[in-house]
Amino acid sequence: MKTLIIVTHPNIKSSLINKRWIEELNKYPEKYVIHQLYEAYPNEQIDILAEQKLVEQHDKIVFQFPFYWFNCSPLLKKWLDEVLTYGWAYGSKSGFKVSGKKVALAISLGLDKHELHPSGTYKYTLEELTRPFELSFQYVKADYKPLFAYYGMENNVSKEWIERSIPLYLDFLDSL
Repeated sequence: MKTLIIVTHPNIKSSLINKRWIEELNKYPEKYVIHQLYEAYPNEQIDILAEQKLVEQHDKIVFQFPFYWFNCSPLLKKWLDEVLTYGWAYGSKSGFKVSGKKVALAISLGLDKHELHPSGTYKYTLEELTRPFELSFQYVKADYKPLFAYYGMENNVSKEWIERSIPLYLDFLDSL
């Protein structure tokens, strides 16, 4: 079964790494379904039933986004709030439609990894900062997997540095 990659980048055209990841994933249509939320919903009015149906059709779901202001984009937060509803994702016998699905995050960051460390500038690891995702997916009984992170966008924008991320990301996706 294909892996659903839900991309939430508010300005994908100006992106360096997320845009490059999408280009690479599009080479494997037999393996990945790319769903760009900002492209699908430019007015940010989410079709909840369509999104739920899309999730139901996949056993592996990856949320790909840039990490800024120590969080995800506003549209991804809205997606989580509106799509993971009572009676569908949790809270009733007919709910838990995400139960058992493998869910992971794929995050690009401007920060260097050493900055997100108890002794670093920001005092918390990325795993700690993304704990609400882990808890949310645990709540809906999904099989939350360790995240993929590619650090250092602020200091490394060379083509070589971006290309180095491609096999790492593909290996991560294959490991799910």
